[in-house]
Amino acid sequence: MAKNELLEKGINRIEWAKTHMKVLGKIRERMVKERVFDGLKVGMALHTEAKTAVLALTIQEAGAEVRLTSCNPLSTDDSVALALNKEYGLETYAKKGQTTKEYYDSLNKVLDIGPDYVIDDGADLIFLLHAKRKEMLRKVKGANEETTTGIMRLRAMAQEGALKFPVMSVNDAYMKYLFDNRYGTGQSTMDGIMASTNLVIAGKNFVIAGYGWCGRGIAMRAKGMGADVTVCEVDPIRAIEAKLDGFAVVPMREAARSADFIVSATGCKDVVTASDIKAMKDGCVLANAGHFDNEISKTALEKLSKGHRKVRESVDEYRLKNGKSVYLLAEGRLVNLAAGQGHPVEIMDMSFAIQALCLEYLDFSAQTLEPDVYDVPDHLDDMVARIKLETMGVKIDRLSKGQRAYVRSWREGT
Repeated sequence: MAKNELLEKGINRIEWAKTHMKVLGKIRERMVKERVFDGLKVGMALHTEAKTAVLALTIQEAGAEVRLTSCNPLSTDDSVALALNKEYGLETYAKKGQTTKEYYDSLNKVLDIGPDYVIDDGADLIFLLHAKRKEMLRKVKGANEETTTGIMRLRAMAQEGALKFPVMSVNDAYMKYLFDNRYGTGQSTMDGIMASTNLVIAGKNFVIAGYGWCGRGIAMRAKGMGADVTVCEVDPIRAIEAKLDGFAVVPMREAARSADFIVSATGCKDVVTASDIKAMKDGCVLANAGHFDNEISKTALEKLSKGHRKVRESVDEYRLKNGKSVYLLAEGRLVNLAAGQGHPVEIMDMSFAIQALCLEYLDFSAQTLEPDVYDVPDHLDDMVARIKLETMGVKIDRLSKGQRAYVRSWREGT
């Protein structure tokens, strides 16, 4: 595709997303009018595609100097990155298919801005600050973290006293995880799988590792498309939830024997191991919906294979030494972004509205917050929810004065 065509494609995708991100749009109107981020420098590492562009441009239009790169080597929409640089004047260093060196070079270029705040997805930017760019830690006032995997790592870091600035757990906001993790991951994972394979889902044995909010969303969508869904879990409570939701629950070793599709969504490593791969039937398709590409053991796949080849744009066939073949999608990276276009626009609208509001909250409160991981304040969740209902044309009831008094009182009959 010619550069001009790629640029036009990126502009169109950003404007399409902007048109359909009505919650962030209402918040942007106020933020731009009040110049709430005037004079700030913000470094961002998020999946660089159209919805992310709208968030980055919102922060820029509200007064900040922004630099952006991706949080994953395969999740960049090159047309969007080009448009941000050429059309919107927002420094962007992401490109799809980066080497490990290029990926970290891009992260470092974002940090070269000397950010007051960082917005991260997976915490690579935050870890890089603490491990390699320690001279900058005094300047950084705080950060937002977008995803489950990053929050897990940051909470461990805070518990050990290693975290040097406050971090907002955007991932744990109701208006993020109840919709982004469940409906966003559910739909976009299936989109990525279908776009890369062109295979039918109905009637297939569909195995999901992990029954957190992401796993639930994938299970819901796979079931709705006619698949026979099996869940693998290590958490006994989530395993019971999956069982009562109507899914078979078995260990991965057993599930792998009959699986047509296996999708990991755990935030942990080595979810699909060598022994699981040996047990798989010929033609099994492997995909990952977790943040990092270590949930499906690629090392094990290499050791067990005679070789591998690309058979479709995002599909690698591994020819196992036992004579079977299995297929890995998107190199084991996030299938919804590496092989698809990510979460639906209206879903990310809510998540990125929380991101923008948390950045504003941090700038107002950072001096009073100790280095730790903080939950998003309830009033920000409530604000986003009410704006979302308004944009949907939905009205709800309100408690009367008497009802409010009743639910707040312990006295019988009040």
